[in-house]
Formats: sequence, structure tokens, C-alpha cells
Amino acid sequence: MQNICEQYKGHSTRKFIIIIFLVLVLMGTILVSLSMGASSVGFSDSLKALFTKTGLTSAIVWQLRLPRIVMAVLVGCALALAGSVFQALLKNPLASPYTLGIASSAGFGAVAAIIFGGSFYGQYLIAGSAFFFSLLASCLILGIARIKNTTPEVMILAGIAIMFLFSSLSSFLQYMGTVEQVHEIVFWFFGSLSKVGWQEISVAAVMILVPVPILIKWSWDFNLMAAGDESAKTLGVNVTGIRMGGIVFASLITAAGICFTGVIGFVGLVAPHIARMIVGSDHFFLLPSSALIGGILVLAADTLGRTCWAPQVIPLGIVTSFIGVPFYFYLLMKKKKAYW
Repeated sequence: MQNICEQYKGHSTRKFIIIIFLVLVLMGTILVSLSMGASSVGFSDSLKALFTKTGLTSAIVWQLRLPRIVMAVLVGCALALAGSVFQALLKNPLASPYTLGIASSAGFGAVAAIIFGGSFYGQYLIAGSAFFFSLLASCLILGIARIKNTTPEVMILAGIAIMFLFSSLSSFLQYMGTVEQVHEIVFWFFGSLSKVGWQEISVAAVMILVPVPILIKWSWDFNLMAAGDESAKTLGVNVTGIRMGGIVFASLITAAGICFTGVIGFVGLVAPHIARMIVGSDHFFLLPSSALIGGILVLAADTLGRTCWAPQVIPLGIVTSFIGVPFYFYLLMKKKKAYW
């Protein structure tokens, strides 16, 4: 028994070291991203501008680069954390905010706002509508699953049906829109950080960070549920309550992450698998590792998108798809059944 405890402590220590390393990588990526852009503001000037709010360099850093960086980290952490929770609760390696229809419903909300008044009320109406419909999709999934006793299979099938439903509705509204509206809709579906500011960041941060401690607290329940619902119930886990609550919180942070930025694909699917390869399947370590990796991926993708073809900015969703698709095929082709 003592040897088992020592082995677990050794494994935990190594995983804590990995998490600290990921934090350092994220901080390094932030510093690199802060010093890169279309303007000729170098690394040292960018660091100096962080401690002053006067001058052109400070304006570039505080008004252009830093908001993009902070939102990129928030969105990446939110999508990756949500993907880890969905995969844990549904016991499906392909579960993500997109395969469950939450992103499609948010897209429909944005399209509806653009078609029926987004140009008048601005991006807050678009963000609010996207947020509302993403939560509506999660409520539909939970309602259907509750009728059918909350099995993971039913929730996945319901999510796929909702994804196709809202995708069809979005296409229908696009067909009705004007050229300017369709252009704005396409830009939103590409995903971009160009319109975010500190006010949007503060709203998104509150909605993303509030559920995080609860999800971390439930990480031990997620571990027990991985062995099967019946086994978890015998150990005192409220399987139905945890699954319902987890879906709600994961949907909330997904909606908060994409309502201001548009659709950003593959992060919620790819980041949890990268974290699982590094730290294993213990959700106490998997959840924070996934969030950190998601933040690194989105920030790196945004930095590439706004520097490789400067002054042209490649939308964030396009870059993350280019990164995510090869890894997705790698998972399909290389990983054995035992990995899942």
C-alpha cells in the first residue's frame, strides 16, 4: 500500500511539473505574440509599453495586441476545457462543442442577429444572440436526454441532430440575406479576434472563469464515471446530476468563448487529446492541461494569422482548422482502440 501511495505521489509530481511547464510555454507564447505584428514594435519596446500608457507604442500594445492576446488565451482555454468535459461525460473521444451542435446553434444565433438587426445594434446583439442559442441547444440536448434517461449515446445523437438543424437554418437565413449581410456572416463563421476590446474580454472572462472551480472539483467524479455509470453510482457519485451540470457549465464556457469571436474549430477536439497524451486520463490534471494547451494553440494560431501575410490578417478559425485537421486524421489513423 505504501509503495502504491509513493508511486501515485511520484506520478502526481511529474504531472504538476508538466502543468508548470505548460504555464511557462503559455507565458513565452504571450511574450512572443506581444512583440510580433504588422508594425515595427520589437520585443523590448513591447515590454516597456506594458508599464506605460502614453505614446504610439503603448497604444499599439494596449489597444491592438494585448486585447487579442488575452481573448485568444481565454477562448482557447474555454474551448479546450469544454471539450475535455464533453469527452469525459459522454465517454466519446470525438465529443466537442462542435460535434454536439453547440457551435452550430451559436452560429445560427449570430446569423439571425445579423439578418434581423445586427447592423443596427452592433456586435453585442450578435454576441448575445449567439450566446442565447448555444445555451438553447444545450437545454434541448439535456431535455431529450432526460426523457431517455440521460445516456451518453442519446446525448451525442441529439447533439448531431441539433447540429444539422441549426446549420440548415443558418444556410436558409444566409440565402435570404443581402450581399453585405452574407459577407458579415461569412466573416463571423471564419472566427476573428479583430473586434474584441477590454469590455468584451471582461464579460467573457467572468462567464468562463466562474464555472472552472466547479469543474475542477468534479474531476474525481469524472474519473469514476470513466469506469462506467454503474460503478460510479456504487461509489456515491450522482451520475445524472454531474452529467447534467457538466454539460450546462461546458456549454456556458463554450458560448462565452465564441460569442464575441465567431466559430473557432478543432481546438475543443484536439487540445484534450494532446493533454491526454502528456498527462494521462486523470481529470484533475487533464482539465487544466487541456485549458493551457488550448490557450497556447489559439494564441499561436492568431499570431501566425496576423504575421505570416501581414498586413493581411488570416481569420483565426481558418488557421486553427489547418492545425487541427492533420492532427484529427492522425488520431483516426494511428491510435489504437485501447487509447480511447
